[in-house]
Amino acid sequence: MNLIANATHVTRNTFGGLSAIGAWIAPLGLRFLLAYEFWQAGVEKLNGENWFGDIQDQFPFPFHLVPPEISWQLSTWTELIGPVLLVLGLGTRFASISLIILTVVAWVSVHAGNGYNVSDNGYKLPLIYLVMFVPLLLSGPGKLSLDHWIARRFAG
Repeated sequence: MNLIANATHVTRNTFGGLSAIGAWIAPLGLRFLLAYEFWQAGVEKLNGENWFGDIQDQFPFPFHLVPPEISWQLSTWTELIGPVLLVLGLGTRFASISLIILTVVAWVSVHAGNGYNVSDNGYKLPLIYLVMFVPLLLSGPGKLSLDHWIARRFAG
């Protein structure tokens, strides 16, 4: 009986310690990886030519009603500002929902008809990004963030 109690204690302490570390590190890793990916896309758009006019009719409602130049600017700046917010952990849920909307629009208008494979510009990467955003949206940015610091600072 003592052996089982010791094993339970060790297991509880080990997993409890991992959970405590995870509250700091796990969301930070998600934030940094997503920030890197979206920043790269934003820089490409900033330095590239607007090709949204070619696919505007494929954008879902109401985005197909927005002129391609405005869509291009919104997309570019969402992909540049959102990652900065993710890295800082500032407005993380707002940045996450903004990038989720952007990803869903990209999925519907660019990726959905190309199958699953990344090499075919398929929907695998957008799906991975969407799944990675879920913990940030639902649980927040974690303890290593300005959001967490601000909440603690002003909570009392």
